Amino acid sequence: MIKSDVIKPALLLGPLVLFLGLAYLVPFLGIMQWSVTLPEPGIGQYGRAVSDPLIQSVFLRTFRICAIVTVCAVVAAYVITYVWVRGTPFQRLATELCILIPFWISVLTRAFGWVALLSNRGLLNTWFQSMGLISEPLTMVRNEFGVILGMTHFVIPFAVFPIASAMRSLDERVFLAARGMGASRTRIFWSIFVPMTKAGILGAGLMVFVFSLGFFVTPAILGGGRSVMVAELIYLRIFQSPDWGLGASVSVILMLIVGVLLILMMRFVRPKALGG
Repeated sequence: MIKSDVIKPALLLGPLVLFLGLAYLVPFLGIMQWSVTLPEPGIGQYGRAVSDPLIQSVFLRTFRICAIVTVCAVVAAYVITYVWVRGTPFQRLATELCILIPFWISVLTRAFGWVALLSNRGLLNTWFQSMGLISEPLTMVRNEFGVILGMTHFVIPFAVFPIASAMRSLDERVFLAARGMGASRTRIFWSIFVPMTKAGILGAGLMVFVFSLGFFVTPAILGGGRSVMVAELIYLRIFQSPDWGLGASVSVILMLIVGVLLILMMRFVRPKALGG
């Protein structure tokens, strides 16, 4: 007989599994069907997606931007988390507000906020010119710089939580022992603190990179069509070309890449360690 302590969790998880299947698996299976049936049956669309120089360049651009965003976001999140976890009570409160407030603002609002700040007639260029620092406006939007800045700003809060979990799980006695043996604060930080939070750093990097692969609104607004990423390419192929088969095949390839990345990271980073 199956024990009741096994049946009860299964019953509780049943509705969640059903919802995830209906909301994600069924639509994805439909996308897979499009990729091998439109405009005609076969895997020709995957051949186009792999051999097309334009699609290859979009994938390379996406990986490059996501890698840069991941590094910038994790570094910034590490500094912010350090203050949040080990700062004074006032510093912790102020940092916590800075982390939580972005979740209350939509991605669209934040993207247009960056446009107002970085455009040729935006606040920064106007201020720089009024101060005499520049004679011509700096081009900070409709390029990769604006996309990277906007994406980094959006994903920093998501990178904070795995790092915070890792920092809060540290044993303070280790640092006391290192201080007792004469280690400086800098030596303790780089030789003990950072290595002990490596799991949180890897978890944050994984989360940010995978999350960044599917960005659409921020690159579309801040890139201005000049820094097209994979998600925007899929949108263009399905809603504007229209080339549903090719757009569906690119979607499936992107999902497979995300799945492989998750498997590889789970192979080297234990799931428990991702949370610290």
